[in-house]
Amino acid sequence: MPRYAFRLRVKPEAVSAYEEEHRRVWPELLAKLKEVGISDYSIFRREEELLLVLRVDDFDTAWAKLDADPVNKRWQQFMAPLFAPMEEREPGERFPMFKEVFYLE
Repeated sequence: MPRYAFRLRVKPEAVSAYEEEHRRVWPELLAKLKEVGISDYSIFRREEELLLVLRVDDFDTAWAKLDADPVNKRWQQFMAPLFAPMEEREPGERFPMFKEVFYLE
């Protein structure tokens, strides 16, 4: 199953709140992530920069399903004030994506 990695940025004043909310992610959101095929999902942080890494068969299909889900919509609205803009995206990109060039299992 492919692995994907992308970046996000949290506002400096929101780092603590972001981490706190991820210690108590809603169970119904976790279930939805699994339902759309996302697994092995990690978020790493350095200062305000986030690196998100996950496995999913079809990234775009999974996000389209999440976009339509009411629980995910509520989570995104709840978390949106914590994020800083990401200007470094390529045309058509949802997130600034990384290309995997090496992986040792």
